[in-house]
Amino acid sequence: MATYLGIDIGTSAVKVILMGENGDVLDSQSESYGFDSPHPLWREQDPEIWWNGTRAAIAKIRARQSYAWSAVAAIGLSGQMHGAVCLDEKNQPVRPAILWNDGRAFKECDTLNEQLPHLGESSGVPAMPGFTAPKLLWLKQFEPETFSKIHKVILPKDYVRLKLTGELCTDVSDAAGTLWLNEQIRNWDENVLAASGMSTAHMPKLIEGNDISGTLTSETALEIGLPVDTPVCGGGGDAAVGGIGIGAINEGDAFVSLGTSGQIFVAKERYVTNPQKLVHAFAHAIPDRWYQMACLLNGASPLAWFSTISGQPVPTLLEEAEQHGTGNGSEMFLPYLSGERTPHNNPFATGSFQGITSTTERHHMTQAILEGIAYSLRDCLLALSDNGLPFHALGAIGGGARSQYWLQMVADVLEVPINQYVGGETGPALGAARLAMLSVKGGTLEEVCTAPVVSATFQPNASRQAYHRENYQRFIHYYQQLEPTMGPRDKN
Repeated sequence: MATYLGIDIGTSAVKVILMGENGDVLDSQSESYGFDSPHPLWREQDPEIWWNGTRAAIAKIRARQSYAWSAVAAIGLSGQMHGAVCLDEKNQPVRPAILWNDGRAFKECDTLNEQLPHLGESSGVPAMPGFTAPKLLWLKQFEPETFSKIHKVILPKDYVRLKLTGELCTDVSDAAGTLWLNEQIRNWDENVLAASGMSTAHMPKLIEGNDISGTLTSETALEIGLPVDTPVCGGGGDAAVGGIGIGAINEGDAFVSLGTSGQIFVAKERYVTNPQKLVHAFAHAIPDRWYQMACLLNGASPLAWFSTISGQPVPTLLEEAEQHGTGNGSEMFLPYLSGERTPHNNPFATGSFQGITSTTERHHMTQAILEGIAYSLRDCLLALSDNGLPFHALGAIGGGARSQYWLQMVADVLEVPINQYVGGETGPALGAARLAMLSVKGGTLEEVCTAPVVSATFQPNASRQAYHRENYQRFIHYYQQLEPTMGPRDKN
């Protein structure tokens, strides 16, 4: 029986899974790493940490699963979107990668939006600082020597592809997050490239997510113990591949992601835009599919931040919050630790606790963080629901999907049923393995991209709706009052 490898290059860790032919996860391994923030608004990573983490995770799975490892038939890739990995003529990085949560290129976004007034329609969303195109404009102005050395620009997961196969290639769903892709025709847009100082010569080969991008190099094959003809498929950006992992492939299939970032994702069978609400309209990781997404830069990451500064592991914090329930009725948290995208498009947005008193305890603050992220997700839901709610329920993926207490809260705040899945936290890595299977075995999307088994469904609790509706209005009010203090837009 063949097995398939899925590799997800995240912001805080790489996750590798080994999937059986029946779709079961046979083994998984994560390797953590950090990012650098050398200046305000900056978020960078050395691309080598992704490859080193991948190698370490692979070595551990291989050691535990020697028989299943020998049956690996193909490899799939998923990764954090929007990152600018700039390579020279020898395919070496010319500087650290600039990540999706980097906010330095805010002025360059204004330039692109002014020069290209229809950008939101062709590229799926207006220019925002996290995307790849404005990062290159910033490099052109502030690091001209580095800019002059750029031969190719690729995305984070594609650096791992380069190490695996020696090929410079990306897929349309990851390219969708650069602003350089014409989403409707699923090809590079020369006008947007030119506006950001780039050309098609700087771009990697473009394929669909279930196409084969290349096979292992002899050096890599020897290191990881697989044949040199082992194929690596196109893969995709983590949002789209998370959709593959949870079976969100047809019109109206939807999920909420509680990873480092957060999203509400809705699959579409045609290309539909809503740039005025900052809703992302992107190419899916499979042909002839698109998706709409409202995106938070701050998903579960504020909870991880609070875990670090409080010295308590996340499970302990969640247990305390569940034990005590609702806070004092005064505490509230604005979760904008990395700026925010939907609905504010504000790289200067900052986090803050409000309503803290002498009686506030740690569990109150945890509760406020969980609620604050849920209220941000309500912002996303409202952005997506201009013409009525496009789905009846949401699946849940990402690390935050492990907490039933939090998922019930999200259901109460969104007033939408939430499904928790067996293994839902593996979403993008599982989706990558499924794309690998599709690339070599074929089969219909419905056969391969099934929804995981539902372990629990959280129906909205009507008795909590009045509380959350009132709190949500306070949440909006606090942001509106504090937004003018969060940094001038002309700050460089």
